[in-house]
Amino acid sequence: MRRAPVIVLDNGASTIKVGVTTSSKDVRIVPNAIVRSKGDKTAYFGHEFDACKDFSSLHFRLPFERGYLVDWDAQKAIWDGIFSDQVLNIDTAETSLLITEPYFNLPNIQEVYDQFVFEEYEFQSYFCSTPAALIPHGRLFSAPGLPNPECMIVVDAGFSFTHIVPIMGGVVIWSAVKRIDVGGKLLTNHLKELISFRQWNMMEETYIVNEVKEKCCYVSTQFSADLETCRADKSRNTIVQEYVLPDFSRNRHGYIRQPDALPVDGEQILYMGNERFSIPEVLFCPDRIGLHQAGLGEAIVQSINLLPEDLHGMFWANIGLIGGGTMFPGFVARLMAELRPRAPADCEIKIYESNNATTEAYHSAMALATTSALTNLAVTRAEYLEGGSGYCRRKFGTDYERAGNEERARTPPASVPAKARSRTVSAMKRR
Repeated sequence: MRRAPVIVLDNGASTIKVGVTTSSKDVRIVPNAIVRSKGDKTAYFGHEFDACKDFSSLHFRLPFERGYLVDWDAQKAIWDGIFSDQVLNIDTAETSLLITEPYFNLPNIQEVYDQFVFEEYEFQSYFCSTPAALIPHGRLFSAPGLPNPECMIVVDAGFSFTHIVPIMGGVVIWSAVKRIDVGGKLLTNHLKELISFRQWNMMEETYIVNEVKEKCCYVSTQFSADLETCRADKSRNTIVQEYVLPDFSRNRHGYIRQPDALPVDGEQILYMGNERFSIPEVLFCPDRIGLHQAGLGEAIVQSINLLPEDLHGMFWANIGLIGGGTMFPGFVARLMAELRPRAPADCEIKIYESNNATTEAYHSAMALATTSALTNLAVTRAEYLEGGSGYCRRKFGTDYERAGNEERARTPPASVPAKARSRTVSAMKRR
């Protein structure tokens, strides 16, 4: 019997990465938002944003709020456009679905996922997973002639949060997952505030400031030294960049002006000095903006310390990076500098990068969708109608409280201190 096509939908809070197993086309990246442009007074639903010409003063209606899917009307409108003949041109009743969900997703939200998939769109079957749980099926940790490692740490720096996710034998160890409340959205908003206070009022220009962040920012390995460099005379300053703001009346996008380029009349210049590296610095030192949490390096250490002690070396040697927040230049060098003093002297540290960290989870999901293994993992529509959402949670392994209890029952008391265990469980319940 011929297998039904599988739609792979990496449903991120900022963008949706989508494709079909039967299509030869590469991943399609769609904004996960309804965007209203004040310039042309038009609302764009997801994929329609490609037609927008005036990116000034855009208003974004996001289905996700604080990392969770809460606006289902907006999300359905965006999904409808993706499944229509304008993007995938596919009949959902004749396909299966592989979709991602947030880490520690709330039970009532999970139930709405199930209802939309089976009752609204009538998919034949579906499998729901967190992005990091899909990475063992992909090529992030692949090495010539070797299978993927059994133990790995996945750092997912996303739009709303940054998660440190340990995986052992293809299964997420939920009791050791750590979360930092810093993501791409916070970094963009922080940059908006700095620019608006120091130079131009950009509080309504989220789209433009996000482009500035992606083009200009980098992670510093010598934060104090770079601060001193920015205070130096401009002629001797190697950090400051001149970013030419876009002029949509002339259909000209923003760009970094080269040092030897001549100025053009009418250009509006944004000077990017210590903002270039102080924005990504928040990932490593959240207390710089008053967020009293561990930075990325310390959070990874805390996560590994909650795992079986005899396996620590394997986790240190397999740290993978996914998510747009890991794509800043200098990110890997800084993370290595943070981890090396904190790791045991006899442990090797190896960090795996992706060619495109934004789409790594999608490609891993696509690798799973093209194998027969997905059939055993997915829930069919008939099974859902008989067992309800509870059956989906048990089969997907996303009943997080139950999973945490089972992990604690299997963990020897000597492996993880009781105090650390109780603290992690309470934190999981708060999330």
